[in-house]
Amino acid sequence: MVARAARLTRVQHFYQEEFTVARVIVDVMLKPEILDPQGQAIARALPRLGFTSVTDVRQGKRFELEVPGPATEATLAEARKIAETLLANTVIEDFTLHLEQDA
Repeated sequence: MVARAARLTRVQHFYQEEFTVARVIVDVMLKPEILDPQGQAIARALPRLGFTSVTDVRQGKRFELEVPGPATEATLAEARKIAETLLANTVIEDFTLHLEQDA
């Protein structure tokens, strides 16, 4: 019975590793000193729609990068390089990374 339980545990562990997916979220926003016309348009429209408690809006982009297996430092370094190279214009935009693990 113990051997069978150990085998089941190994099989479960294999499938968890095989099908684990990590999601790296990259949020890109214009730098604070850069004019945001889309954000301003949204901010001007909100009072007309009855939303009066918002004082400012900044518009941004969100990217979700799925990677197989659990995320590692190498995965995050590659995601950072992708963001710097392709997803964000680092002259006028800032970006942040964070992980979302599937259960």
